[in-house]
Amino acid sequence: MREERAVFASPSQNARAMTEDWARHSLFCPSCSSESLSAFPANRPVADLFCEKCEEEFELKSQSRPFGRKVVDGAYGTMVERLQAANNPSLILLHYHRQDAIVENVLLIPKFHFSLRAIEKRKPLAPTARRAGWVGCNILLDQIPGVGKIPIMTDGKFAPSEIVRRTWQSTAFLKDAGADSRGWLLATMQCVEQVRGKEFSLSEIYEHEAQLGALFPENNNIRPKLRQQLQVMRDRGLLEFLGKGRYRKRLLS
Repeated sequence: MREERAVFASPSQNARAMTEDWARHSLFCPSCSSESLSAFPANRPVADLFCEKCEEEFELKSQSRPFGRKVVDGAYGTMVERLQAANNPSLILLHYHRQDAIVENVLLIPKFHFSLRAIEKRKPLAPTARRAGWVGCNILLDQIPGVGKIPIMTDGKFAPSEIVRRTWQSTAFLKDAGADSRGWLLATMQCVEQVRGKEFSLSEIYEHEAQLGALFPENNNIRPKLRQQLQVMRDRGLLEFLGKGRYRKRLLS
């Protein structure tokens, strides 16, 4: 990290200042050709960084331990509202080594890979708490497709910017999808990623019919809907149709 850093009484504040400073100077915009990000004014309720060229916004979360399945976020109601907003920020997860003050891993989750099923509502705070009744939320990383979790840095090494941008652009069409369509596409992407191997059959995707029926109980035509999502992914280059109900993964793991 950079040596010129603000000093705060709280270690957590100090770490936040250092990691935001590092991100502003070291990260690039995944959505356009800009090689740097700018910081929003302090205490902005949602985003931390933005690209001056394309105006993409980013929320930065940093911690000294590796991120697990859940990422603690803010108020549940605010998160639900954010998912519907055009300027909902993408998420940058930064893992750093506290003692050495160096960045180890950086993971990017584009805003268009979030759906309500990836947001877990926490229990309200107890009546004795300072903010009694406040309801927070967790982001469930295992409810986000693998293609939506883009490594920017792994074990201290940056991924090539062209690969990061190519991966971002491969699913950027989700930005224009409505909430229902995006939810179906993201769920189907996860079904495809759960199938082992590069090639798979339609019947293997049908095995997830009950799972998707529970996610979308208002839909009584799960199989036709699945075929529709596979066709969209084929048209967008994520899959290759081999004929006779068989597909090959191209960009999905």
